Amino acid sequence: MDVVGIIPARLKSSRLPGKLLLRETGRSMLEHTWQAAQKAKRLDRLIIATDSAEIAEECERFGAEVSMTGECANGTERIAVALQNLEDSCRIAVNIQGDEPEIDPRHIDRVVEALEKNEQYEMATLANPIQSVDQLFDPACVKVVCASNGAALYFSRSPIPHSRDRDPVEWFEEASPHQPTPWLQHIGLYAYRAEFVQAFVKMPAASLETIEQLEQLRALQAGAQIHVTVVSDASRGIDTPADYESFVARFQARN
Repeated sequence: MDVVGIIPARLKSSRLPGKLLLRETGRSMLEHTWQAAQKAKRLDRLIIATDSAEIAEECERFGAEVSMTGECANGTERIAVALQNLEDSCRIAVNIQGDEPEIDPRHIDRVVEALEKNEQYEMATLANPIQSVDQLFDPACVKVVCASNGAALYFSRSPIPHSRDRDPVEWFEEASPHQPTPWLQHIGLYAYRAEFVQAFVKMPAASLETIEQLEQLRALQAGAQIHVTVVSDASRGIDTPADYESFVARFQARN
């Protein structure tokens, strides 16, 4: 078994309680995400990792494989436990967020391909061009800067790179699909080498991670390399009631 997709799924959510089980579309949000991830061509196996009996019951209803992990501090730790629960070893693990029902399965394939083609990297992720000044200055939008070979240099909630001599508005006014602005939004989809996941969760939180509250900075500060593939767009995660209402409206418009 080479590549395993894992969807960490917990029931608690501070801004939208029980969001993975919301089902105004006739299917739970978790089932939507699982169905989308199933379309990825580079996954040999897809597992939902949870500590919730309710989520496990929902997974059984729609036919997903479940790994019971017990309580975990975060999604990455849940993935590490799920990998330990496997009877067979794997080479690459993909962290797929359960609250992204519109995830593009091609994006999952892209992060897997990045690790397969670049053996020097421990992790791979995605980014897409930032579309507005408001997005640039929003701390919830994580920015990333990369080397010319795709290696992540830094992730931040602040606008990076800083535009010293030009108002950022000017960059956006002049931007086009062929000449985007210098800013990239990080997309929270990760592929890991399986052995690195186990090492990563044992590392203490690094100072940069603590300051920015960005877990991937632990890997960079430890000297690991993260490959970033730039794609044209990003799926929308569901964090608030308004996000979910918008998703339901889009789903109903398509069906």
